[in-house]
Amino acid sequence: MTTLTLPGPLSLGLARGGTELRQFFRHKEQVVFTFSLPAVLMILLGSILDGPTKFDGVTSGQVLAAGMIGSGIVSTSFNSIATGVSADRETGALKRLRGTPMPPASYFVGKMVLVAVSSLAQTVLMATVAVLLFGLKLPSDPAKWLTLLWVFALGIVSCTLLGIAVSSLAKSATGAVAIVQMLYLVLQFISGVFVSPITNLPKVMVYIASFFPLKWICQGFRSVFLPDGAVRMEMAGAWELPRVALVLGIWCVAGAVLARLTFRWTDTK
Repeated sequence: MTTLTLPGPLSLGLARGGTELRQFFRHKEQVVFTFSLPAVLMILLGSILDGPTKFDGVTSGQVLAAGMIGSGIVSTSFNSIATGVSADRETGALKRLRGTPMPPASYFVGKMVLVAVSSLAQTVLMATVAVLLFGLKLPSDPAKWLTLLWVFALGIVSCTLLGIAVSSLAKSATGAVAIVQMLYLVLQFISGVFVSPITNLPKVMVYIASFFPLKWICQGFRSVFLPDGAVRMEMAGAWELPRVALVLGIWCVAGAVLARLTFRWTDTK
């Protein structure tokens, strides 16, 4: 008698990720908005605020662009997942998936696949624009590419899990959009994304921003794309990469706990 071996949660999750990607790229308006908004903001703000700094070879446009590359992956993880999961819940897609043999973990693996691919595409797009328009230089040191890799990985994992948790705060996809856009906009201002260097911000704002991932993601990306002399533009006068890893790692754990405690398959609480 032949024993039928069912696919594991990871295999099903990867397959679900393919479905998520096809659904995402099928909605052209959503794709254009997701990828174009951070790039357009970087072009507009960078062009308006670009100018020399007191550090030779570094312009304020480059400082802003480096931070906004990091901010872009928050848009494709935290924002997109929070609104996407809320939409799945509102339309009943989550309830239908819950009634299938697919393990619940596979649904979240699929979302992670979507975030990883879209965030990678967003990073490439933003970096290309920054190089062409603001003269941002790609790192030549392998250690900086390694830093880019782990900041990127920890950033999308922590923000995706937080997006799943926040999705349960809204009763509809429209409500989720309002919540995440407000949070994202405020954090961009107080994390030094729109204001460069970050030392121009009131210290109390930076202290508040230090509790959230966005500030540390942007700081990590600035350490990758800016010359070492630009470190003096940071509040601590250092890139603080061990602290970046620690804070993002803590948020990965906290995000997983929050997502586990708050996630709902249906609108009923």
